Amino acid sequence: MGVIEDVYEDLDTDVEFEKFEAAVKDKVEQMGGLADEETAAMLIAHELRDEEVNGIADIEPGMEDVKFLAKVVSVGDVRTFERDGEDEDGRVLNIEVADETGRIRVSLWDEMAVGAEENLEVGTVLRIAGRPKDGYNGVEVSASKVEEDPDADVDVQILDSYRVEDLALGLSDVNLKGKLLDTGEVRTFDRDDGSEGRVSNLSLGDATGRVRVTLWDERADLAGELEVGSSVEVVDGYVRERDGSLELHVGSRGAVEVIDEDVEYVPETTDIAALELGQTVDIAGGVIEADGKRTFDRDDGSQGQVRNIRVKDDTDDIRVALWGEKADTDVDLADYVVITDVQIKEGWQEDLEASAGWRSSVTVMDDAPDSAGGSDAASANTNDQGLGAFSGDSGSAGSAESTSASAGASDTGADGEPVEFTGTVVQAGTPVILDDGTQTKTVETDAELGLGDEVTVEGTETDGRITADSVEVHTGAKR
Repeated sequence: MGVIEDVYEDLDTDVEFEKFEAAVKDKVEQMGGLADEETAAMLIAHELRDEEVNGIADIEPGMEDVKFLAKVVSVGDVRTFERDGEDEDGRVLNIEVADETGRIRVSLWDEMAVGAEENLEVGTVLRIAGRPKDGYNGVEVSASKVEEDPDADVDVQILDSYRVEDLALGLSDVNLKGKLLDTGEVRTFDRDDGSEGRVSNLSLGDATGRVRVTLWDERADLAGELEVGSSVEVVDGYVRERDGSLELHVGSRGAVEVIDEDVEYVPETTDIAALELGQTVDIAGGVIEADGKRTFDRDDGSQGQVRNIRVKDDTDDIRVALWGEKADTDVDLADYVVITDVQIKEGWQEDLEASAGWRSSVTVMDDAPDSAGGSDAASANTNDQGLGAFSGDSGSAGSAESTSASAGASDTGADGEPVEFTGTVVQAGTPVILDDGTQTKTVETDAELGLGDEVTVEGTETDGRITADSVEVHTGAKR
């Protein structure tokens, strides 16, 4: 075995021996006889060790030039730009490449950009050399050299259409079909450059799972144009991570289109009887209570809203608080609902309750599974659990909250007990409704209280209502 072979054997590299040997001989020739084959082989090996990475996941900003092997998963268009002090425009084309460890954007410049636009195809395996840097969407590589390697294999699947379970961080040009589970409101925000941005969210599901979809700027209005329950296709989306979960984003290049096919969605939910404090889970069941929506004033002067429903499955039932825009969801008695990303908190009389906030989705399903609580939801509303023992206008805040309070009282048998409760007045007059952020109480009192007052009442509780013996308005409380 010769000296070149000896050095190559000690080198952990994907570069084939023939290419390594050719590079050594080129190095000998370049140095004009100042280095023999062993020295040249050591120099080439040193360059490879410094530059080659084990995979895309190892590439970080601030590295010197890196070399890696990857498969092309998307090819962009050539864009031109003016260079300072030069008459000729510059050109750039971005490609997306991947290996078994991740994905990364690579920028090709000038002649490389033109050549790639004409000849480069998705699925081609490339050997890439370039300098890593921080880009708009994470780490990018500005290529200095790119060459095709038809003999190399990179185990990356290229899909025309993705399912939820196929999504991976860094994917772009994603087409995905799903059932529309929920839509959100358009929100505005200020960018660092002073311009105003717009964003909204959707929730999509298919047979393999569900994903949150974020719509940016001109695409944000789609959230108000699409009908929950319809089948849609996301076109040219890209995958990002937020709070540990993958999201599918849609910008100016992308779209969300209604399609004429039925996409199956099978939710994976947790039995209500198995819920534990502190969990964030998906639940499903029939609606056996549906209270009215109520509004309240926050400490910062803004107004909030909440609606309480009770959901029953084969194992148990639970009160669900729908906060913010979720309170506007059209949910009625006997509907079968799937509610995702609910937080399990401590509620009335230490019972658990579910809180559905901005990250949650609330979907009324057309058909409930045969074993679901939805089939007996209507009758369950008047069963012997004490859930149907309340009267009054279900559309008013007072009746809505007295319903929940009554349910708790009849469950615990605590009628007539002395109680003390501190909360904010969310309904003044007769009766008064107090809310402490996790539960509400209906109070009979002659005290003159205003919306937003923070008060403590002492008295006895009967049938879910507190008859107040004393009412203390806290100093500095908002009126």
